[in-house]
Amino acid sequence: MYNRCFIMETKLNLGKYVRRYAVLYSIAVIAMGFSTWLDMIAPIIVQHIVDDVLIDRQMDLLKMLLLGILGIGVGRCVFQYVKEYICDWCGSKIASEVRIDLFRKIQSLSANFFDGINSGELMSRVKDDVDRIWDIAAFMGILIAEVLLRVVITTFYMMRMNWKLSLFPLALMVSAAIIAIRMEKKLDVVFGDIAQENSELNNTAAENLAGVRTVKAFAREDFERKKFHRHNQKYYELNITQSKIFVHYNPMVQMITRLLPAIVLFFGGLAVIAGRVEKVSESTGIVGAAYSIGKAFTVGHDMTVGELLAFLQYVGNIVWPMEMLGWLTNGFSSAKASVKRLNKIYEQTPNILDESGIDEELFNQFDVNGQIAFDKVTYEANGRKILDDVSFNLEEGQTLGIMGATGSGKTTIINLLKRMYDVSSGKILLDGVDIRDIPLSALRRSIACVMQDIFLFSDTIEGNIRLGEKETMPHSLVIKSLQRAKAWPFVSKMKEGEQTVIGERGIGLSGGQKQRITIARALARKTPVLVLDDSTSALDTETEQEIQEVLNELTGMTKIIIGHRISSVRKADKIIVMDKGKIVEEGTHDELLRLGGLYKETYDSQH
Repeated sequence: MYNRCFIMETKLNLGKYVRRYAVLYSIAVIAMGFSTWLDMIAPIIVQHIVDDVLIDRQMDLLKMLLLGILGIGVGRCVFQYVKEYICDWCGSKIASEVRIDLFRKIQSLSANFFDGINSGELMSRVKDDVDRIWDIAAFMGILIAEVLLRVVITTFYMMRMNWKLSLFPLALMVSAAIIAIRMEKKLDVVFGDIAQENSELNNTAAENLAGVRTVKAFAREDFERKKFHRHNQKYYELNITQSKIFVHYNPMVQMITRLLPAIVLFFGGLAVIAGRVEKVSESTGIVGAAYSIGKAFTVGHDMTVGELLAFLQYVGNIVWPMEMLGWLTNGFSSAKASVKRLNKIYEQTPNILDESGIDEELFNQFDVNGQIAFDKVTYEANGRKILDDVSFNLEEGQTLGIMGATGSGKTTIINLLKRMYDVSSGKILLDGVDIRDIPLSALRRSIACVMQDIFLFSDTIEGNIRLGEKETMPHSLVIKSLQRAKAWPFVSKMKEGEQTVIGERGIGLSGGQKQRITIARALARKTPVLVLDDSTSALDTETEQEIQEVLNELTGMTKIIIGHRISSVRKADKIIVMDKGKIVEEGTHDELLRLGGLYKETYDSQH
């Protein structure tokens, strides 16, 4: 049964994931706080080395001060390691959980969601966008916190040392923050466009790689290269736009970080000069002006050389956050855009909900016999009727054949039976129970399908047959299913036999071989209902007849066979002929021949 917590999620709640690791993140923040505090002590030690040791010649203090610097280095190493390791571990766990939950959310969505989105876009959401969240959870988030903490603590120490001189870094820091905010607003829009074009680029590449044989068969390499080039060029242009924004604003921040130490050194130097020159207040000219300016930046006492060097180190601690603003803004904008795109998926709600209210384990205790009834079923999609008032009954163990032209609604009957879509009106019954009252997974496990669109995974032949039951299906059943599907003759001749690894979508096998493996996969399920949707179209007449004989021998299983060949359905207990979404003929093979309608016309054209 689908987990309803993923069905009900309509927004990516990152806070929920962070709270799971709140204790570890708290330890990381504490370690970061101690590391930052040690950075604040280092300038004070430098001040004492200059003022007390170098100038006042108190050499007995040097040993303790040097040990203090060593202790600060060791302490920072330990605390930074704790912070980095915890954040990386937590970030990796959060990204893993977000990716799993996103995948579950995608799996919970109904078939109509996948009808309107390409696989390349979904791959970008699952991989690239979750990677941006990883960046925030692992190191970027803690860096933002460290920048804020460092700014607050450094500002406190600078204000305590010389509040007038602190006005310069504070003013320039506000200017850098304003520039960063403006840059973030512009990058936010660009990152959204980049991610969308990245999806298009991925989808174009995936389609061409998957259909490379078709491309080569139609000599379409040049056209596909141009198509890929168009998306690649647009992706390039968007990245250049992003770079232009970054290059436009980031040098402004860099200029501020370079000017700040020079400005502080100039005015701080004047303050030091004012404390060392006696009776300069009466002087005129440059010396007098310097004294006046320097005196303006002294607070209660003259500024020493050691204090100036310590203040410059604090300025360096302010410069680092400002230098990080551009990079952090860039990363934050990218993560913000990724969250928006992921929320577009979380906002989707499945049309097919498991509202049976029946415990699945309890339902599985009952035997499903396979009695199927369509009662005045109508299905509409995009304002068009696909099925119109379709009704038929199929008793347990019977075989139903469905024929009709392409687009007449044959496959839609199967999709409705499996609840890939829900009926617009009417109802479908399985053993007399409305399928909407049956747990979804229990319903779908009761029906084994061989569909038109053959899909085999990049796995061994045995792995494909055991799909969904790799731990429980015995090896003997795999071999028996291959034999019944007439696949064993070619599988046994392969070098690795049933352990042969086949490529994506069965590449390396012929169409008929792929069909036989998918038939073997369905037969191995031993489900009450077996559906074959034009599943023998790629087989030669002899192999098709052999498989038809196997199907006829199957007992205790209700079978639905969709086909274009009369030979596929002629032995069915009941045959319905579809046309424009309606049942236009119904009966046995002989009855339909006597009727002289569409079935008879198809029979005559094929024989």
